[in-house]
Amino acid sequence: MDQYWIVDHGVGTFELFGPAHLASLAVVGLIATGLIRYGSEIPKARRVVMRRTFAALLALNEMSWHVWAASTDQYVIQRMLPLHLCSVMVWVSVIALLTNTRKLYPLLYFLGVAGGVQALITPDAESFGFPHFRFLQTMIAHGGVFLAGIYVVAVEDYRPSREIVWRLFVGLNVYAFFVAVVNSLIGSNYLFVSGKPESASLIDLMPEWPWYILILELLALLLLVALWLPFARDRRSGAVRS
Repeated sequence: MDQYWIVDHGVGTFELFGPAHLASLAVVGLIATGLIRYGSEIPKARRVVMRRTFAALLALNEMSWHVWAASTDQYVIQRMLPLHLCSVMVWVSVIALLTNTRKLYPLLYFLGVAGGVQALITPDAESFGFPHFRFLQTMIAHGGVFLAGIYVVAVEDYRPSREIVWRLFVGLNVYAFFVAVVNSLIGSNYLFVSGKPESASLIDLMPEWPWYILILELLALLLLVALWLPFARDRRSGAVRS
């Protein structure tokens, strides 16, 4: 079993849209479909158990990544700080689910779904293929933040307002500037605002730095608007809006 944990694993490299990747996407898609179809029927008492279980899974999965990195001499601050969007959203999701803090639901829905989709399609699994620990941990983390966003709208009945789109877009830009400063200080590339990622991603199809950042800005805004559109005409009384 050691080969599924060590860096020099010899169990195969990550294959973009290979069988294991597509199977992972299918599992996440099926769970999301189930939440959307049956989420509103889940009794409130069971929702508490679901939230706590979900939060525990996300937290343990994220902590296991740090244990793996430390035990395999891969722990460096240029990669392990929780500054990437999905890493941030893991802990935001854990807090929101454990405490049922509805003010955090906009982050779970907009940033969790938008960031999770991109990360699921082109995950930063480095060179680790299925069934290596890093492959499984990566897909669980990204799938988890995506499903947390689906959960709050499908089960907890969160309904976003138009104003939250602009607040989140401005907030993302402020956060990206902060991360860019951190990158310049420690030589990292969190959020990929200082250069293209080493692994395959949609950014590979874009112009070189810094021009691709402008495209990412536009895509981020379009994604936020697209996620709001299903609720644009929602006027149901009692819906949780923010």
